[in-house]
This record gives sequence, C-alpha cells and structure tokens, in this order.
Amino acid sequence: MQHWARRLEQEIDGVMRIFGGVQQLREIYKDNRNLFEVQENEPQKLVEKVAGDIESLLDRKVQALKRLADAAENFQKAHHWQDNIKEEDIMYYDAKADAELDDPESEDVERGSKTSTLRLDFIEDPNFKNKVNYSYTAVQIPTDIYKGSTVILNELNWTEALENVFIENRRQDPTLLWQVLGSATGVTRYYPATPWRAPKKIDLYDVRRRPWYIQGASSPKDMVIIVDVSGSVSGLTLKLMKTSVCEMLDTLSDDDYVNVASFNEKAQPVSCFTHLVQANVRNKKVFKEAVQGMVAKGTTGYKAGFEYAFDQLQNSNITRANCNKMIMMFTDGGEDRVQDVFEKYNWPNRTVRVFTFSVGQHNYDVTPLQWMACTNKGYYFEIPSIGAIRINTQEYLDVLGRPMVLAGKEAKQVQWTNVYEDALGLGLVVTGTLPVFNLTQDGPGEKKNQLILGVMGIDVALNDIKRLTPNYTLGANGYVFAIDLNGYVLLHPNLKPQTTNFREPVTLDFLDAELEDENKEEIRRSMIDGNKGHKQIRTLVKSLDERYIDEVIRNYTWVPIRSTNYSLGLVLPPYSTFYLQANLSDQILQVKYFEFLLPSSFESEGHVFIAPREYCKDLNASDNNTEFLKNFIELMEKVTPDSKQCNNFLLHNLILDTGITQQLVERVWRDQDLNTYSLLAVFAATDGGITRIFPNKAAEDWTENPEPFNASFYRRSLDNHGYVFKPPHQDALLRPLELENDTVGVLVSTAVELSLGGRTLRPAVVGVKLDLEAWAEKFKVLASNRTHQEQPQKQCGPSSHCEMDCEVNNEDLLCVLIDDGGFLVLSNQNHQWDQVGRFFSEVDANLMLALYNNSFYTRKESYDYQAACAPQPPGNLGAAPRGVFVPTIADFLNLAWWTSAAAWSLFQQLLYGLIYHSWLQADPAEAEGSPETRESSCVMKQTQYYFGTVNASYNAIIDCGNCSRLFHAQRLTNTNLLFVVAEKPLCSQCEAGRLLQKETHCPADGPEQCELVQRPRYRRGPHICFDYNATEDTSDCGRGASFPPSLGILVSLQLLLLLGLPPRPQLQVH
Repeated sequence: MQHWARRLEQEIDGVMRIFGGVQQLREIYKDNRNLFEVQENEPQKLVEKVAGDIESLLDRKVQALKRLADAAENFQKAHHWQDNIKEEDIMYYDAKADAELDDPESEDVERGSKTSTLRLDFIEDPNFKNKVNYSYTAVQIPTDIYKGSTVILNELNWTEALENVFIENRRQDPTLLWQVLGSATGVTRYYPATPWRAPKKIDLYDVRRRPWYIQGASSPKDMVIIVDVSGSVSGLTLKLMKTSVCEMLDTLSDDDYVNVASFNEKAQPVSCFTHLVQANVRNKKVFKEAVQGMVAKGTTGYKAGFEYAFDQLQNSNITRANCNKMIMMFTDGGEDRVQDVFEKYNWPNRTVRVFTFSVGQHNYDVTPLQWMACTNKGYYFEIPSIGAIRINTQEYLDVLGRPMVLAGKEAKQVQWTNVYEDALGLGLVVTGTLPVFNLTQDGPGEKKNQLILGVMGIDVALNDIKRLTPNYTLGANGYVFAIDLNGYVLLHPNLKPQTTNFREPVTLDFLDAELEDENKEEIRRSMIDGNKGHKQIRTLVKSLDERYIDEVIRNYTWVPIRSTNYSLGLVLPPYSTFYLQANLSDQILQVKYFEFLLPSSFESEGHVFIAPREYCKDLNASDNNTEFLKNFIELMEKVTPDSKQCNNFLLHNLILDTGITQQLVERVWRDQDLNTYSLLAVFAATDGGITRIFPNKAAEDWTENPEPFNASFYRRSLDNHGYVFKPPHQDALLRPLELENDTVGVLVSTAVELSLGGRTLRPAVVGVKLDLEAWAEKFKVLASNRTHQEQPQKQCGPSSHCEMDCEVNNEDLLCVLIDDGGFLVLSNQNHQWDQVGRFFSEVDANLMLALYNNSFYTRKESYDYQAACAPQPPGNLGAAPRGVFVPTIADFLNLAWWTSAAAWSLFQQLLYGLIYHSWLQADPAEAEGSPETRESSCVMKQTQYYFGTVNASYNAIIDCGNCSRLFHAQRLTNTNLLFVVAEKPLCSQCEAGRLLQKETHCPADGPEQCELVQRPRYRRGPHICFDYNATEDTSDCGRGASFPPSLGILVSLQLLLLLGLPPRPQLQVH
C-alpha cells in the first residue's frame, strides 16, 4: 500500500508541477518586480487608525445627539400646555397615512380624509434605501394610541420645533441617517420624512419597546416576575397574565437580568432557571414557552412569592446587572399585605422597587396591591383586558427613569446599542441614544420634575462603519471585527443573520462567530475590559462553505474605541503581513494588460472572471459576472485607472494581475495538452481579483465564486501547505452526480508563495480541474500492480502468490481517497463515482466510523445562531385549547351572567380582538408577515471533521461480531487526502454506526440553555447606574386603568348575539 501511496503522491505532484505553474508564476512575479511594491500591514498602527476613524464618525453623531436633546428639553420647557387643543390645529406628516396607501387610485381619497396630515413628495435616496423628504419630519403613533388625545396633540405641538434642528444637523453633517425622538407618550418623530413601512398584519410598532429606547430610558435592571397561579386565577385572567409576562419580558434588553416564578401556597420557577439570568433572546424564549405551561390551582400565598423574589435578588454569587432591583407581581387580587416580608427584606432602605399588577375583571379590594407598590417605591397598574397589556407593562420604565432625570447632567451620557434591524429598512444599525428630561416645574420653589420625556436616537449603519476598515489589503483570511461589553459582535465577516426580527437585537457572541477556544476567551475578556493587546494563537477556523475545519495560525491585535462601549480587533495570518501594491505608471502597459480583459481575447488567453468590487463610483454592480465585466469595460473606456472617482489601488492591482496571469498562459498553459493528463481546466486566482480559467470553454462549468476572497478553494489553499483537493459539493438529499460529457471535475489547488527581500506573501492560488471519470480509472491503475495503463492486468486472489490490488480485485477490495473533511474524492468502485463529494459515512458508514475511532479524524461541533428555518406546520389536529373563554348557552340565558365581570371581560376581549386580532391568535413577532410563509430564525447544529493526530500508515481490524474487516489507511504527503484500502463488508452487522455531518436543526435552540446559564460568559454592564436619588418623589405610585362598561355597548352586543351574529373562527393557541 505504501508503494501505491507513493505513486499517487508522485502523479499528483507531477501534474501540479507541469500544469499548476507555481514555480513559473513565481518567476513571472520576479520578472515584473518593477511593476509593484511590497507594502506591510502593521497591525497596531492599522487597528489604532481604524479605531480612531470609527471614534470620529461616532463623535459627529454624538454632537448632533446633544444638540437635539438640549433643544428638545428647551422646547418642551417653553411650551404652554393647551387643554382645548384640537386635532385640526396641528399640521404634521402622519407616516402611517402614506404607508397604508398601496393602491394609487385610493391615495388622494385617503389623504384627503386626514385633515391634519401634510401631503409630501419624496425622492429616492440610496443612503437611506428609501424615499425621503428632507424638508419635513414624519410622525408615527402606535395603533393603540388615540391620535386626537390632548396629551398626543400637545406632544405633536412642541416637538414640531425640532424639525429645524434636524435639518441643521444634517447641514452640518450630511452623512447623518435617521434622527429620531422616541417620546415617553409613544409618539415617534423622525427625520427625514419617509412613509412608514406597513406590515402585512396589524402594526405593533411602539418606539418604547425598541431596543435603543429601552437602553436609553433607564439603567440596567435585575427583575423578578412572580405570577399568582392560585385557583381563583382561571380562564381569561390566566391567559391575560401569561400574555402580560411575555410582554413584560419584551421590555428587557441584554443589559438586564430576570427570573420568572409562579406561586400559590409555594413559589417555584416556571422554567429550569433557578436564579437570575441574562435577558437575552434565547433565555426570554425559554421563559415565554415555560409561562404557557402555568396552571392555576391552590390558594394565594403572597408571602411565598415575595420571599422567593427577595431571595433571588439577594443572591450575590451570580452574574447580574447590580443596578435597578425590582419585583413585578401579577395577581387577580388578595387581602394580605405581607408587611412582615417587606420589613425583613426591604425596609427601611427600600432598595427593591415593587410593581403590582391587578389582572382581569374582578370585585376584589385592590388597596393591598396599591399599598405594596406605594410603600416600596413602585407603582400599581390594572390590566382588565388585553388592550391594557402593552401600555401597562412598559410604563414602569417611567418610574425607573426618575433617578436618571433627577441626576441631571450626570445622567446625560450617550450610550451605543447592540446591533439591530432598522424598522425603516436601513438594514443592520447601531444607535447612539441620549435621554431627554422634563425640565419644567409646577411653580416657583416647587420640586423638580422627575419625568423622562423620551430618548433621542441617531442611527449609524454598519456598512458605514465597515467602509472605515481596510479593504482587500488584509488578504482573503484577514479581517477586522468589533465587539461590545456583552461580547456581541458589531463587525465581523461571519455576522450574517439569515433572517431578522426588528423587535429583537442581533446578538451574535464573538465566541459563536468563531470557533471557541481558551485563547479567544482570553482575547474577548481583554477587549471587554477595554485593554489593548496582541496575541499569536493556533486556532481552528471553519471554511467558507462550512464543510471543512483548518488548524491555522492567526495574529490578533485589539484596542478600545474611545468614548464608546466598543472594542476593535484585527486578525491577520502570518502570510498576510505583506501585500502587493501595483504601480502601473506606464499607460501603454496599462492598455496592453487591459486588452486581456476583453472577451475577444478569451479564446486564446482563457476566460477571465473579475471580482465584483467597487472599483469606481459609477460602476454598475451586477450578480452576473459577464454583465459586470461588460459594465467595467464600458466604464474604463471613459475613465482612466488613475481617475479620482475610482479606487486606484484596486484598479491597478486588477490590471497588473490580468497581465501576470496572461503571462502564465503564454509560458505554461497554452502549449500543454490537458487531455494527456485528463484535465478539464487549469486556473489561477489572485488577490487582485482575477480568476483566469483555461481553456475558455471550461468557464461554462466553473461554479466557484468570482470573488477569490469569497471562494472556499482560495481561502483554504492559503491556509494549507501542499495541494488541496475539493470534490464537487453533494448533499445527501439531492440526486447523485451526472457523469456525462466530462463536465464533473475535482479541483486541486495550491498557494503561490513569494519571498521578496526576506518578505513572504501569498498573492495567488493556482490549480487544475481533474476529469473525475478519467482520474477514477487512473486511480485504479496507480493503486494496482501495473506500472502503466497499457500493461495487461494480472489476476490475483487470496490463493495467488501476488498481492491483491485495487484494480483487479475491486470486487474484494474497496480503495478510496477521502479528503480532510471526510468527503469522498475518488473510488475504485464504479458505482460510487456518482457519490464523489458526499460525506464518506453516507457511502460506507462502518469504515468512516472506524477511521474516526482510530483518530484519523477528529470531530468539531458548533452552533449556527443565525440560521433561518422554514415555519413548522401548526399542529392543530384534534382539540386545541381555546384562546378565549366561550360561554355556554346556559350562560347566555342567565341574566346574572350578563352583569358579571366575566361577561364584561369577554366583551372587552371581543372588542379588542376585532382590532388586535393578531394578539389573540399569534405571537406578536408574527405581525410582520404571514407565519405560513415567513422564515424564522433558528439554531442549527454543525458538525465538521478534520484530520486527527495519526500521520503514519495504519492497519486496523473492524470487529463486526461474528466477522471482521481489515483496513489500511495512510495520509498522502503534501495533500489533504487520506488513502484507504479496506476489505468489502461481508456481514450486515458492520452497518451499525453512522456519523452525521450534515447540519441539523436544534429544536431546543442550540445547546441546553439550562446548562449554559450555569457557566455564563464574561461580560460587563454599562459603567453608569442611576437607581437611587434622595429627592425622588414616590407619591405618584398607581392608578386604576379599568374601563367601566358602557350600557350601550352591552345592549348592542347582546342584540348582535341574539340576532345570530356569525361566529369568528375559533382562536387557538399552539
């Protein structure tokens, strides 16, 4: 077998030496040494420069924010409240009035019906990816808020003056994107004006529930939610409580910590979380699912609930926010005030605020609930029906904002958010936030107002920050990244959410964006702590196509971005320390090389794909490379590579590489007969963005990315020494390869390493494309006792005195080449040729398991938290629980029932259900689209295999019970191949184990959350906390929010029911 292995190695090396042209390309670079310079990437200088540029960019937004916040506070202070203000007195642009007008024929009619709404004209602006009007602001008011209320009209009145400040800000900084005032009343005024993006269902947008508003309106929170599940909490009330808890969880951000417990005589957590956990998306999902399983039984025991909550908040052995501490209690009512509990745990300092929520329609005395809230610096709310949930589960933020307002200028600090999806279509953004305070006083000598007016925000698109990072000088495997205090990435090449929900931030941890190890944990901690650092590490990286794992060396360098909560890192492979910069000052040479980009030259010089980069401002992008090349050529006929509108570095390098790869054709490829060695194509790809395929016809079957930096073969070749084989990608669920017309090939590539004056770099990758069918035949000959194909075959068997081989004895021996990811490359079995590219466990599960068990392969498991999954079909077979209470005929005939709280609560449910239909039948997150068609975010488990520690030839026996199977395995030198010769399986017992490589959906959202929270990752919260002020006035601590029943509505509903109103489809909760 070792003899066969050497023959295989020699054949591969010979072909690559003749056709790959590595040595010849090195000589070409040296011959053209006068046409380029070797530049150095100095990591420390680079990362400090980029951090400084980002700081300057964000600082300009900070100055605009401060101007807006100061102006807003002054405008509100000077505003005179008007009790008799009317809707027609206020003229403004209602963004939702336009958003709902999809039918042009109805546009004028609809606009005419809004007497207080301005009509505006808009122009498309690529910076906003939207149509905008720079002369006006737009106003968005949540659906459940009455636009004509006195509070809203006064708000619209004084905020109108901000329009001029918005406009002046843009004059001073034309790069500003959305400027927004999110008001504590729910009104959003933003600039420039643009129509609202109407969802397919009801619009549930409320600025007070946006991640950036929550972060700016209060300091971090430690919250314990306790829910009364005693027997009196039945039917509708329990449903309201479950929904209320879910809505409450949506007011928390990643800076907050939370736990949820239910109580009757005893208290217990609703989920597997036994202590406060970070209120991130995945933990909140666990809570929301667990809450749905709450069942009402037993008697009310406030003492048990509050003692549990206080114990949770006093646990100092866990990570938590360590700022605002609060208990949120949801109940249907009770008599016990549990004063002894408060005396024991909270008085006299009252460091824990208590918020109480009376849920449902009932006749209980609410005085004890009011007393609990008022004596513990909290607030009392009533939630009689579903329509009161959203407003009453978010107004507690006003109470938490009091110490911030009273702190005055000390609290006026700009904070930068996590990454999230902009609601107006800007894509992924971060937002700078600044709270706006009410500076009015009721009269001379009166106490200072302690209300927060809202939060001012300015968006910065991630793409604008990315533009400040080096482009293409870091090489294919170098990159810049940034993280925040939670360790979430702000910038990273692997930050690619497949689907985004505008209600939730995009939270990808640095250790999930890369393959986690101890070195990266250390780097992450140092960055979160705001330190500078540099470290060279050996680590694992996942290939771009997520099929392979490579062990590589990377240099990490990092610095904090001053005046922000962010830290910036730079990752460079050692071979990317230097890069080429073309210097094509000779215009005649420019023209000569440019001609090799013209399609007319392709037949003789090979087909050229050019990387779709931003070479010039006026270059039209296209996903079709032929069209993109055409656009590029047309533009180059109008401008020169030195034009100011073009990126001279990119253009010069592209044209230089065009000439250099053409010389490779001239010196090596053109005079060779590819058929002699059964090659479909030869190719070269460069850092400069050129991919040249020879001959021209081979480009028809070229499926690799035209951007070398995004091509898996290119990036892997740079990271691996020797020849990298890449079989065609096959999914186990798809049909096998079609072997016809010699179109199926296996790529073999290797990096070209240059050494120029002691500086080493890898500016290109060259390779060949093997004809799969012809090389499968060649493989059998090379792994046989014949010296060449013309020599006659010699039959050998178990009784013969010659060695068996892979050609003659293919009925007894399985001979295969498997790559370092465990994918089949070549086989001596004709029936396996169409399985080339499949994970070998799908071809021979028993043999692949043996290779893994004998350390030829190592497995790496990781999780993709950015995946998108098709919606699961609803399981509505059989009887599903009802979403709303449905009265019986006996109830309708019972006069007493009509006067009961249950009847009135049902009527409110029906009324609100007519308006907020989606609240009753689906998760609010689905309001943006049909759950039947919309993909949702999910977690996918990924498993990759890579070569283990065994390098030598190895023999082993697979024990199959009543029979055994011998195999030999050996790594091929200077390749990523494993050569395996094995006996064919003789018994069915050998089919026992099967390794899986394909990506699988994780129904539990990845690794078990209950286990993960026991070992939380390092993080730091915001460095400021405002949870106490001695001058706070806590006398305003609650009010009723019930809606007294209207006799007219009751009578009307009764008549409708008696007249046989057709029932709506039954609402179901799944």
